[in-house]
Amino acid sequence: MLHNKKNLLLFSIFFLIIWVNSFVWTNDVSNWWIENILTFVSLFFLIVTYPYFQFSNKSYFLITLFLCLHVYGSKYTYADNAFGFWLKDLLDMQRNPYDRIVHFSFGFLLYYPLKEFFIKWLNYPFSIAFYFPVVIVLAASGAFEIIEWLIADIFFKQHGETYLGTQGDIWDAQKDMALAFLGSIISCIIFYKK
Repeated sequence: MLHNKKNLLLFSIFFLIIWVNSFVWTNDVSNWWIENILTFVSLFFLIVTYPYFQFSNKSYFLITLFLCLHVYGSKYTYADNAFGFWLKDLLDMQRNPYDRIVHFSFGFLLYYPLKEFFIKWLNYPFSIAFYFPVVIVLAASGAFEIIEWLIADIFFKQHGETYLGTQGDIWDAQKDMALAFLGSIISCIIFYKK
């Protein structure tokens, strides 16, 4: 347990450095707050449930990596992300791919923690816990796209286009969901027996 706590402390410090950096040097403070609503909710969930359930080091690492990718995206907005522009130029792409990377990572990086949650916390049998995270990722991706639409079109219209970051792609929501689904399928195969 002590080893687990040391790793968790290192992951937490690393994440906090990235998160603070993303806020201090953001180019759009209003968008940063909108983008980080789910970050606050996720951290609240992890902190409140910690006395009752602790993830493995592998799960905490994967969760930390995903949260870092997400908050780094909120620093610039996903569509204007500096790393995404570098990739766009390097690979001669039509659009900044950072948004696509994070959506893929949602499925790829969070599959294993979800599987662990269902097996170790909820005591689901392996046969269900193996595929249920894929279903959760797909459902959460769909729900997130609806939440994005509500935020962009109803609650914060002035930040809508910046927040959505569709970059002119009318199929952006569907592609984002497909990438999250693909990421979870690949992770499901990689972590089949782990």
